[in-house]
Amino acid sequence: MQLAVWRLVGTPLPRDLTVARALLARAAAIGHVDAALMQVALTANGSGAAAPDWRGALALLRVAAAGDPVAAAQLALVDAMTIDAAGRPVRAPVGELLCDAPRVVRFRGFLSAAECAHVAGVAAPMLAPARVIDPASGRWVTHPVRTADDAAIGPANEDMVVRAINARIAAASGTDIAAGEPLTVLRYRPGQQYRPHLDTMAGAANQRVMTMLLYLNAGYRGGDTHFPAPGLSVVPVPGDALLFRNTLPDDRPDPLSRHAGQPVLAGTKWLATRWIRAAPLDPWALSG
Repeated sequence: MQLAVWRLVGTPLPRDLTVARALLARAAAIGHVDAALMQVALTANGSGAAAPDWRGALALLRVAAAGDPVAAAQLALVDAMTIDAAGRPVRAPVGELLCDAPRVVRFRGFLSAAECAHVAGVAAPMLAPARVIDPASGRWVTHPVRTADDAAIGPANEDMVVRAINARIAAASGTDIAAGEPLTVLRYRPGQQYRPHLDTMAGAANQRVMTMLLYLNAGYRGGDTHFPAPGLSVVPVPGDALLFRNTLPDDRPDPLSRHAGQPVLAGTKWLATRWIRAAPLDPWALSG
């Protein structure tokens, strides 16, 4: 299992997803539960193979679920979804237009309560204070805009539930699932916020053209999503999703898409974000 992890993260051994898949299969065959779950994730998203294999991943998950409660819980969530043989929603979610400029669409009940809890639970062990790389020093520093804890659910942890949710996001946004960055979960405690910002990246060849926000919980005050230019504030409702466009028709950043996560006044806010690029990207390139 350790050799497989090294091959996935690329240290101390070079990254080799095909070799990692083979090592995980060997570990799973002798009863290593974590290896089995990781093997399921990589099979579903196609890492180390020619293409994603939802059917194969589902077969592996059913085997794992027979002896592991974590796998069984994942299988129950997948079985409750209305999806096709590739893990995609049978019908694309339909949203409510809140604003034309920027284009903001709200999807009511996008996630079930169990799906919200699952996403938060997958990310919880990986949460850390938000950081960015300082372009001057090349060192990791505290994020100057986002005062929260965050964690990206990269391809090694993208279980079948998360994979199906990412496919749902792709269907709602009319984009390729491969164009989405890893789903990122943020946890805001009292006083924490995401100050006004654009989600676009300066000089990016493959720009973030859209953003999907998923509201995961209730029980807190504050934390509205606010767009200053159109004067739009969205009160988070658990299970709802918010999709907005970040770029203009000529692909330049849209200044009207500037937005903020207002300070949390009491309780803890959980939110998931998926930034969607103009074209497919390699999620492993964002995994260090």
